[in-house]
Amino acid sequence: MKAVFSLFSAALWLPLVLPAAEAKPPNIIFILADDLGYGDIGAYKKQPSKIPTPNVDRIAKEGIRFTDAHSPASVCSPTRYALMTGRYAWRSKLQQGVVAPWGAPLLQDAQYTVAELLREHGYTTGLIGKWHLGIQWPTKDGQPAAAGEDRLSNVDFTQPFKGGPLDHGFDHYFGVDVPNYPPYCFLKNDRTVGIPTLPDTGRVDGFNRPGPMMPGWKLVDILPELNRQAVSFVETSAKSGKPFFLYYALTSPHYPVVPAKEFQGKTTVGDYGDFVFQTDWCVGQILEALEREGIADNTLVIFTSDNGPEVTGEVKPGVYDRVQQYKHHSLDGLRGAKRDLWEAGHRVPFVARWPKKIAAGSVSDETICHVDFMSTAAAIVGAEYPADTAVDSHNLLSILWNEKLGRPVREATVHHSGSGRFAIRKGDWVLIAHIIGDDNRRAGEPEWMKKQRGYTAHDQPGELYNLKDDLIEKNNLYASKPEIVTELRTLLEKYVAEGRSTPGPSQANDVPVSINKPLPKQPGKKAQAARS
Repeated sequence: MKAVFSLFSAALWLPLVLPAAEAKPPNIIFILADDLGYGDIGAYKKQPSKIPTPNVDRIAKEGIRFTDAHSPASVCSPTRYALMTGRYAWRSKLQQGVVAPWGAPLLQDAQYTVAELLREHGYTTGLIGKWHLGIQWPTKDGQPAAAGEDRLSNVDFTQPFKGGPLDHGFDHYFGVDVPNYPPYCFLKNDRTVGIPTLPDTGRVDGFNRPGPMMPGWKLVDILPELNRQAVSFVETSAKSGKPFFLYYALTSPHYPVVPAKEFQGKTTVGDYGDFVFQTDWCVGQILEALEREGIADNTLVIFTSDNGPEVTGEVKPGVYDRVQQYKHHSLDGLRGAKRDLWEAGHRVPFVARWPKKIAAGSVSDETICHVDFMSTAAAIVGAEYPADTAVDSHNLLSILWNEKLGRPVREATVHHSGSGRFAIRKGDWVLIAHIIGDDNRRAGEPEWMKKQRGYTAHDQPGELYNLKDDLIEKNNLYASKPEIVTELRTLLEKYVAEGRSTPGPSQANDVPVSINKPLPKQPGKKAQAARS
């Protein structure tokens, strides 16, 4: 255990915890899709979906569907950090963007994670899939890898790496760092599977960054192998008799969009639709494994996405292209997309099934966030955790079990964009905090969509929307509601200054955090296309 416990516990933060008399703690499976849109799942569509998602729909039918769930950020790495720690990633050194290829570990050595918490309470813990929280790679000359150096010649792939899943609470790991980041090979526990020896030059068949590669490596083979490993982990863990935690971090439908041959042509939304269909099939394989092993009734299964859907790019067509070409709305009418502070950047599908505890067919409009997972997991096992842990995490058991608290679980939720900008949501109101001269509109948003929606009041020094009346964030009320702007701005500043958004002693952020950061210059088309 990396942290010294205080008297703070899950029971002190919120009143609901799993009864001590429960015969056996539940297995917990958290399935995280990558760049999946709110409008990509059938259970969320008012009309029949063009992409069949029967397995995710089944979880919703047999459990609960959240209509107002949010990723902690609108890009990948910060969401994964918050999911693991119960702490917003903007409190860390990652103030914008994602962990770069070959980037150093984002999780500090002393950072307490949900995997560590569950392992300390008797769980077998496993991560299958995408990591993207940084790895400390061993080098042949013993010096830390420098930015831009030739990793093929200096990284020593015969030695174990540090800072990965095994150093942060997981007993087992199999996956990739990022599919389109080198090294192009599988990772198992703390080593590469084989020695990547081929130099990839980049921008070929979806490999948009140069780096060492395993002979015969194919992107299309990643997801099928991850699914085999995830099913095997469930089966092996079930036979052990111990409770288990599986964090299944899918690499789909993130670019590169590479549906396996047996899924090609299964939808009317091109390769993207087929890749989402394959993603849903992977979920179904997990559900079937639970049934085969006889453990489905005592397993909490959660399915969601790490952020909203990809926009567009030179080599990776995105959501606006799908609207025009296939009439498929990954955004489901919401404004924005991945990287944005608008709703489509972070409002994501979120469904959960736990037959022993969650009533089938439940629907909740409670505002929740992935950062809440750690406090919820702690409550399930009755775990204590330190006062400096899970500082932004709230226990969601009251919602899952349909217990009435008489108040929202979350006072407010902070959103963070790919460019490092802030927004805060409280009740029906969301404030997008930026200063005069900043522009929250993204270059990828086409003119036809701007004209179609008729957005108003772009010249104000911030954006304020009432989501109950204006879910598509069309009418900016910043100038007409100064009292709400002040209230939300003050609360956001409080959350930043106190190092937490939950009750408890103030904590220090890892680095100074500024709400009024100027937006970075928009990248050109070539640079945009190369991003993760």
